[in-house]
Amino acid sequence: MNKLSRLSLFALIAAGSLLLSLQAHTEEQVATLRKGTELNKENPKPAPLQNPSNKDIKRARSYPMQPPTIPHKTDNYQTNLNANKCLSCHSRSRVEESQAPMISVTHFMNRDGNFLADVSPRRYFCKQCHVTQVERKALVKNDFKDVNEMLKKDRKAH
Repeated sequence: MNKLSRLSLFALIAAGSLLLSLQAHTEEQVATLRKGTELNKENPKPAPLQNPSNKDIKRARSYPMQPPTIPHKTDNYQTNLNANKCLSCHSRSRVEESQAPMISVTHFMNRDGNFLADVSPRRYFCKQCHVTQVERKALVKNDFKDVNEMLKKDRKAH
């Protein structure tokens, strides 16, 4: 074996052992909702599904540009290349009849910032950003503070 081959082999072994130790270290510290079930395995006892909130009221947002949550049930809403049930109420042409809020003008922009006549294909699948809510206790500890809380705290400090 020449010197370059030995050096390459040594680097490969060192990198592999470093990755294994990092993986073991990470697995010990990360808390997930999967409760230790590996990603390629099915959880034998998944958490029961919860009923979505159906209060149809707007919720406060925690930060600027946060997508609004869906305040109603969306069970059985079909969204595929041929149909989008959300747009039957929230599209520009249906909001007068449905009295639902119209989707944001940002949903009519393409990636170059040009406005389109219809919803941009990259904004067509609503549930990638917008989610329904359930009324329940938090699954994990959360100490998130919204921007208003942070500003109030900052003003009091000065």
